[in-house]
Amino acid sequence: MKTLCISILFTLALVSVNAQNAGQTKISEMKWGLDYNLHIKLSNDTNYVMDVRGLYHTGKNPFIDTTEQSTTYYPVKLDNEFIQFLKDQKFKSVDIIKTDSSKTDQTKTLWSALHKSLGGGYVHFINCLIYTLESNQLYLTDPIMKRPVSYWKPKPMTESFKRTHKWMYYIPYHQKEAKKELKKRKRDNDLKDLQGIPIGFTGLFQNTNQKQYEKYRADQKKQIISQIDIVRLLLGAKYLGKEQIQYIQSKVLTAVLRYNINTLPSVIIFDDYNAAVSMTLDNTGYKIGYIVFRDQSTISSEETDGRYTKIEAMVKAVNDANDKVFKKRLQNYYQKK
Repeated sequence: MKTLCISILFTLALVSVNAQNAGQTKISEMKWGLDYNLHIKLSNDTNYVMDVRGLYHTGKNPFIDTTEQSTTYYPVKLDNEFIQFLKDQKFKSVDIIKTDSSKTDQTKTLWSALHKSLGGGYVHFINCLIYTLESNQLYLTDPIMKRPVSYWKPKPMTESFKRTHKWMYYIPYHQKEAKKELKKRKRDNDLKDLQGIPIGFTGLFQNTNQKQYEKYRADQKKQIISQIDIVRLLLGAKYLGKEQIQYIQSKVLTAVLRYNINTLPSVIIFDDYNAAVSMTLDNTGYKIGYIVFRDQSTISSEETDGRYTKIEAMVKAVNDANDKVFKKRLQNYYQKK
């Protein structure tokens, strides 16, 4: 992690790092206001007010799993440096996939196809899929995702055919189908595709029926829908054909390359330290951008330094834990397929 310099500006502690490229709008000022408001001024002189109650909140340690069984997911924006990297690499990656038939492992699984293009660990993989779904650039009901009508049956009968032959799509789109598939996966101890998915996503999925799902979609609750859809998509990931994998890969790459770098910074509230932290995500993990403390006027410079050090350590611990999950749980699984 980069060493950040703390500058105390009267009543606020503003901790900054050059985490974004010169071409990207940066935070020039961030301060706490009254009534749970966070005031942000960007380098392009635009001003925004964020309701702290509506932002993502986190505590000290509960989300860091030292047993390496889970992954922490922060709803943060992608780093501009990563976007530029993809822009520079796009045509090379696409050409390899299209022209080199020997690279069959690149599209054998959804993970291998996207990891080849995006790099990074599993959190990055999830984040890019989530963004593609949430921005409506990928629908699970797109025509190519629909299974062709066929009366053919394999002999002998396969387990995958038994599970999927009644599905309308290559993924279990209906909640009843998806929950049934999840139940079977748990029974068979076959949840590798879902390892690393935040518990909150699977909890939301399990507590939502099809009627509620359709209501969320009608109300355009994109964040809720995308969190349910990512579970459905990964439940069906091992049943996807080459064409579906390549299609999703192209949608994700296009979505990321079209990512609006001028969107508002993603701010996370660290309640235990009275801190608001702007963060980004690149293929190496989470990066701290700005930190402002709500009670700066009442704490010493030593306390300010101590809180910053603890927040930096937390972010590093999350990145390290996520990296271990990725390497030990997913990399080996997909490389064997």
